[in-house]
Amino acid sequence: MRLLPFLKLAFPVAVFVLTASASARAGQDVDVELVLAIDVSSSVDTGEQILQRRGYVAAFRDPEVIAAITSGSFGRIAVTYVEWAGDYQKVVVPWRIIQSQTDARAFASELAFQPISRHDLTSISGGLLFAADQFAESPASGLRRTIDISGDGANNSGVPVAPTRDALVAQGIIINGLPIVIRPSLVGWPPGSFDLGLYYEDCVIGGPGAFTVKVEDEGGFQLAIRHKLFLEIAGIAAPRAVILAANDIQPRPPTDCLIGEHWFSEKHWIDAP
Repeated sequence: MRLLPFLKLAFPVAVFVLTASASARAGQDVDVELVLAIDVSSSVDTGEQILQRRGYVAAFRDPEVIAAITSGSFGRIAVTYVEWAGDYQKVVVPWRIIQSQTDARAFASELAFQPISRHDLTSISGGLLFAADQFAESPASGLRRTIDISGDGANNSGVPVAPTRDALVAQGIIINGLPIVIRPSLVGWPPGSFDLGLYYEDCVIGGPGAFTVKVEDEGGFQLAIRHKLFLEIAGIAAPRAVILAANDIQPRPPTDCLIGEHWFSEKHWIDAP
């Protein structure tokens, strides 16, 4: 995985803007309300699932992430961890207020002992809608509301993802992405015909300062999650794609945001008896 040095790819900006929707909600003031939305579809193999879980657990035990949490305007965040697949969504760890090393490590320990699910199909749109619904249950009022969504494939179930993204962004929600391309799930497509990182950039993420961190190898998984959480918690602007493919610096056509639906429909038509 090619990760640009943090100080070269990000710089502080004034992103702590209290939206009308946030100010209207009652609750403890926090710097960010963060929903961690994790793909547990069947295309995410057991190894990738374990890597994801360990990555988030390690991040909330990391001194730099904890320092980012306690150094904000309020010195605390609200966070919840959810899983999603096709028509499956579940809260794994409910909302927790984190304002100290003890809180962060308690969240990590609670998460570490939760079982990992696995379900069919990939509904990024369903995961986003479920994640957005969690803000209504939050015990906090955040300066920012952010969904951090991971995944290893394109939307192939539920409503289309791009209009879902647009609707949530219109509500003041920021969506950041963690596309996982260690073992791409669109098996059967010609090599090079689908770039999950570009798909997430064009079709999934949105809102002020939204960005993706593309995970390309197992060794860089925990580092990618740590940097992503640091940026989200600290409220630091980053390039739209933190990790860029070599050919992404050139002009390119927009990604087909219905590619997953097309592939799923074609595959099932071919496989039909």
